[in-house]
Amino acid sequence: MSTTVVAPLTIEDAELLVTTARRAAEDAGVTVSVTVLDAGGHLLAFRRDDRAVLISGETSTRKAYTALQLNAPTADLVDAVQPGGLFHTLPTALDRPLLFIAGGVPVHRDGRLIGAIGVGGGAPEQDHGFATVAVQALA
Repeated sequence: MSTTVVAPLTIEDAELLVTTARRAAEDAGVTVSVTVLDAGGHLLAFRRDDRAVLISGETSTRKAYTALQLNAPTADLVDAVQPGGLFHTLPTALDRPLLFIAGGVPVHRDGRLIGAIGVGGGAPEQDHGFATVAVQALA
């Protein structure tokens, strides 16, 4: 029996994700908070700018958590929680409530989920773009 080992998301990876997302946001003139979780949902990196709205830190964390739990970008899940959507009745009694607003993106390595990034502070579409740029930089 063979076992495939996938390298986990490291602190260095998490720092690269945070730095890349922050730079993309700054280039767009937006102040954001960024959260990176490992595959177990543990906080690996977090950055909250003092100029960001206070709630943006919790927002970025919940976006990352949602992307991790459902292994999908939160931007792809917005319609799923509307009445009649796939997740309309999804319970939110997990460790923390899920947040279905664009800006959370799962991180994969060798086709396996190794973590997630969440960005909060800009418009949802902007946050999604900043998170996506960061994940692409990790590839």
